[in-house]
Amino acid sequence: MSIRVLIVDDSPTMRAILMSRLREQGDIEVVGTASDAAEGRALIKQLDPDVVTLDIEMPGMNGLDFLEKIMALRPTPVIVVSGATQDGNEVTARALALGAVNCYAKYDPGGKLALQDGGELADLIRDAAQVRFDARIESRPEQRPRDVRVGAASVVAAESRLSIRRETRLIAIGSSTGGVEALQVVLGGFPIDCPPTVIVQHVNPRFAPAIARTLDLACPAHVQAADMDTPLLAGNVYLAAAASCHLTVKLDRDGSTLLGKMRRGEPISGHVPSVDALFASVAQVVGAEAVGILLTGMGQDGARGLLAMRQAGAHTIAQDERTCTVFGMPRVAISLGAANVVAPVDRIAGHALNKAA
Repeated sequence: MSIRVLIVDDSPTMRAILMSRLREQGDIEVVGTASDAAEGRALIKQLDPDVVTLDIEMPGMNGLDFLEKIMALRPTPVIVVSGATQDGNEVTARALALGAVNCYAKYDPGGKLALQDGGELADLIRDAAQVRFDARIESRPEQRPRDVRVGAASVVAAESRLSIRRETRLIAIGSSTGGVEALQVVLGGFPIDCPPTVIVQHVNPRFAPAIARTLDLACPAHVQAADMDTPLLAGNVYLAAAASCHLTVKLDRDGSTLLGKMRRGEPISGHVPSVDALFASVAQVVGAEAVGILLTGMGQDGARGLLAMRQAGAHTIAQDERTCTVFGMPRVAISLGAANVVAPVDRIAGHALNKAA
């Protein structure tokens, strides 16, 4: 059975291009197109599509407001289609935090509007079509206000401070489809003085800096994009953001400080950056003083790396099926015996900070 897709975009040219990119996919059918949020809402009700592609930079109803209505009234997998502007990147990152399952860039890296994209959009749609919303909606914690930081931070820090495991030297997290929303929940449970934390989130690297800024608003700790050789400090969270680069960890010359290392490399487990590459380096360098967390995502990247961390003595956690957007990466990790703990997303922070949580 074909995956039924609704395209919502105010540009007739862009609607035609997106349709062209999907036309030759035998397992995908574009069942309708809409030029604005009002038309899109009506067609979602009428056509009940499996996946919606949503241009959030449309006139009329704000794209974020429309996305929130979709998630509240008729939860449907949404892929955000973004332009090349900085403002567009920021809005896209906030949309991912609100529940959009992935993002797609309208233009190629050279800024051109190509007729074909090598199947990227089709692959994102196939991933999105596997999303299940029923259990996730029931278990999703109430969203914090998008632009409020201090109040939420002080409450979470007070709740979490007593349970922090002081022997933890580093926390490493891997996530993919639906990961930005999950990261917001997990990092929101970290105290302001959390152990240094490194993250690989599968996403177009163009959006990663904006995602870091969006997560920073929701978290007590400071979230930032990882640099080429970044000292990993308590109270800081580092997100892999450089194009075509793996994020790994190493020790400085005197062996006293952990560094985040961004270096170009070939795909590992199909990805650059790769969760497996990060976790393998953490297993080797940090060993039993680390915590590894594998969140929602398609495929198996991170599963073997999490196993390497557990074998090195680290405390390892996988997100449970009920709260995953896509139970792919955690499923493989669990099947390998890589996870000490399997937990819903809203309890992962507690398990990371205290083995007995």
